[in-house]
Amino acid sequence: MSTDSSKVAELARFAALRFGFGPRGDLDLPIGSDPRGALIAELDKRASSEISDSELLASGAAVRAVVATKRRLAAEREKAGEQKSDRHIKAAQAETATPISNSGAAPPDLNALAIYRREVGARLSAALRAETGLIERIVWFWSNHFSVASNKNGFLRATCGAFEREAIRPHVLGHFNDLLIAAETHPAMLMYLDNIHSVGPNSPFGTTHKKGLNENLAREIFELHTLGVRTVYSQADVISFAKILTGWSIFPLHDAGHGGEFHFNERLHEPGSQTVLNKRYADTGLEQGKAVLLDVARHPATARHIATKLATHFVSDSPPASLIERLTGRFLDTDGDLKEVTTALLASDESWENPRGKIKRPGEWMVGALRASGTKVEDFALMMHAQGVLGEPIWTPPSPKGFSDDSAAWLDDISERLDLASQFGRRFEPAVDPDLLLDRVLGPLASKETRSTVAHASDRSQALALLVMAPEFLRR
Repeated sequence: MSTDSSKVAELARFAALRFGFGPRGDLDLPIGSDPRGALIAELDKRASSEISDSELLASGAAVRAVVATKRRLAAEREKAGEQKSDRHIKAAQAETATPISNSGAAPPDLNALAIYRREVGARLSAALRAETGLIERIVWFWSNHFSVASNKNGFLRATCGAFEREAIRPHVLGHFNDLLIAAETHPAMLMYLDNIHSVGPNSPFGTTHKKGLNENLAREIFELHTLGVRTVYSQADVISFAKILTGWSIFPLHDAGHGGEFHFNERLHEPGSQTVLNKRYADTGLEQGKAVLLDVARHPATARHIATKLATHFVSDSPPASLIERLTGRFLDTDGDLKEVTTALLASDESWENPRGKIKRPGEWMVGALRASGTKVEDFALMMHAQGVLGEPIWTPPSPKGFSDDSAAWLDDISERLDLASQFGRRFEPAVDPDLLLDRVLGPLASKETRSTVAHASDRSQALALLVMAPEFLRR
């Protein structure tokens, strides 16, 4: 192999491991002679960010399915003379839940756990079958940026997957303002951050009921989703914005036609104009809140916050200042065109010259290992369990901030990864040659130490485990 071809092979694997999920064991890298250009060209495949599956429910339909199943189970127990209780409901749900595979008809009763498992299966299938995984990585980044937690209640568990499909995937290569509005108006976000319980003090409902203002959504939009922590906003801005967002709610769960869907409820909305970030917003109902979102989406503080998070996720825990400046400028120059910002990330020399030092998050590492095996996964129950063991249960972050993107946050799970790597080796040893896999996945990136370690393993099973635990495989 010539020096030039060796360099291309090295860059191709670097590209796949830093910006994607790593090479697939059953597919040659579709990057060609220009890895950087090939990744940039992949951004033109915008449709590949979306998942089309007739078995997956829209968020409102998922909520209504859960309500219907709960009612049926409660009616059956009542008929049998059993006492209704949450404990019995949960037990019945667990008994009727069906394992989720890549195919199969929907069960007759869809409880929250069954819906959640189907969504997880669709998400992981998309990551496993992607050629490089670049766009799926982008989806995962934005899904974590606008995080919701499935463990808050059954309705969040049933809608967190729909949230990613409906609010995140269609917009990850569009304009940030569209992504922002889609995320903040989605039922899952409104339930997660309690805006469905927020009532304007002077609203028609607020003047007759003892219900209060909830600041969670307004605060997290400023602090996490747009401007960044302790930047240009004040507590007064949060309160004013929270008043503007009153009425952003959902149809009642018992509504057979629209339960669980987004609904602007004027009876909850605080009347009058409000001042946010020194700008006065007239009371135009739903449009009043959208106007604030459009303005903060274009704010320089938002551009810098997004640029810093992107560079931190893909490149380094301490990304080069020059890269952050370039991404910030591109965000502002293009009115938040995320395709252009991502192109700037891929085109920047800093993104390729910075050493691969970041530890992959558990889900990314496991998907990479399964992709490397080149085998088809039919049942995702083990992956779901493993991600929980490693501290990254799918769509269940510890807080609205999402899962950490700092390497230090994932150092403690290395021993658990070693146990899972051993299981991986035992499972795939009959079908996978460690030496061939080493060359296909890491190639020129593999150090002499890694090659020697794999070569001197006691058996093929151990060799596979050592391969997926190699520093070159653990890091992006």
